[in-house]
Amino acid sequence: MKKMHSVYVSLTKTFLFLSVLLVMSCSGDKKASNTEPPIQKEEPKEAPKQEITNTDPLKNKGIGPVKEVSLGEIDDAIAKEGKVLFEQLCTACHKPAEKLLGPAPKGILERRSPEWVMNMIMNPDVMTQQDPIAKQLLIEANGIPMANQNVSQEDARKILEYFRTL
Repeated sequence: MKKMHSVYVSLTKTFLFLSVLLVMSCSGDKKASNTEPPIQKEEPKEAPKQEITNTDPLKNKGIGPVKEVSLGEIDDAIAKEGKVLFEQLCTACHKPAEKLLGPAPKGILERRSPEWVMNMIMNPDVMTQQDPIAKQLLIEANGIPMANQNVSQEDARKILEYFRTL
């Protein structure tokens, strides 16, 4: 019994000694014992604003296969198909009338050319790498790129037609 008591006391003293060493090593002046320079935390940097070229955004056609789009009267049947496609492919990041992760398509044709819109829908990877407006939108979306949904030109035109009804 006496042996057990002395073992217990020894263990307790050892534990206390190690605890004191641990506390001392975690606090106090580290300059004397640490030869490495302290790690400096880097403040988060604000994304640099990229200057959009002096080109009128309504004249920028973007980068992709769509070079010319003729807009006539709104085709309600095509717009309805475009709405279905938009709801299936786009609503995780876009709301029709307000910004979510990506911009709202309402009024998009007042800000962008129809060719640019279709090229962005079909070709977001290349657009965000090469088109100055798409690059700026990527920055505004905190670097989260638009998902490439592999939309055909025909389906992009349907989505564009739906945007015209918003």
